[in-house]
Amino acid sequence: MPGPYAFDPELQPIIDILPESDFTDVAASRKGLDDIIEMLSRDVDETGVRYEDRPVPGPEGGPDVLVRVYTPDERQTPCPALLDIHGGGFVTGTMAMEHAGAIAFARNLGVVVVAVEYRLAPEHPFPAGIEDCYAALQWLHASAGELGVDIERIGLYGQSAGGGLAAGLALLARDRGGPALCFQFLGIPELDDRLETPSMRDFTDTPMWSRPAAVLSWQRYLGGDDRSDVSPYAAPSRATDLRGLPPAYVSTMEFDPLRDEGILYALDLMQAGVQVELHSFPGTFHGSALLPTAAVSKRASTEMMDALRRGLKV
Repeated sequence: MPGPYAFDPELQPIIDILPESDFTDVAASRKGLDDIIEMLSRDVDETGVRYEDRPVPGPEGGPDVLVRVYTPDERQTPCPALLDIHGGGFVTGTMAMEHAGAIAFARNLGVVVVAVEYRLAPEHPFPAGIEDCYAALQWLHASAGELGVDIERIGLYGQSAGGGLAAGLALLARDRGGPALCFQFLGIPELDDRLETPSMRDFTDTPMWSRPAAVLSWQRYLGGDDRSDVSPYAAPSRATDLRGLPPAYVSTMEFDPLRDEGILYALDLMQAGVQVELHSFPGTFHGSALLPTAAVSKRASTEMMDALRRGLKV
């Protein structure tokens, strides 16, 4: 039992059954997460949404990237689109993690959602994952006519490492003069490899994510412990110029090692003139939304939908 932390009492029942994020055994970590996602995805209501898996051109010199395209039965065309990047500490997870959320986004918002199966570390360290995401974004933009998408309303969505990849992708698209983005949703984002914030130093035994897990995550993603020249596209907190980025929504959880880097990145965006909405949810921890019936989880879910609706101009 981690602690002592003032967790929301409604979240207490789930804490004892959550798995630890331990990337020492990568294969076991992947299987454990995949098993959880499979269990949570069994009863997903897929009505009103069509989806298909498609290989799209990957980065130059790299393999194709698999994406899953979700299209709502009821929508106006052209409609907004959301590039959905899964989490998993850069090491675990698949686009199947996003299935329930992508269905809900497509159906409730009337938008096209494209989930990305990017390559994972340590087999494929940075920049493989973000280059795959950039290739998927380019394909989405180039295929807007076929998909019935409004190129002026393409946004990014990611949670945890997916939030970090979304933030890095926004920087990369700006700097390469790539597809324009109207919004970035950065949920509990993993942004800073330096691991120096108070929350990262203090939360060594919190559920789902902790400092030891973060250490291994960044080691795997960056291919070792050398931090002498880390790209801001890998660790967006290192970026020195955030001007011209799309409006952002940033969420953090009170007892999450990633809390402070998310808050500080939001402040940096604000100071650079980027429109930002920031919310830190009390009594929560990384992944506490896995208990959707808790009142705080319901608030976060409602706010997420509202933020996406505003950001995508639905």
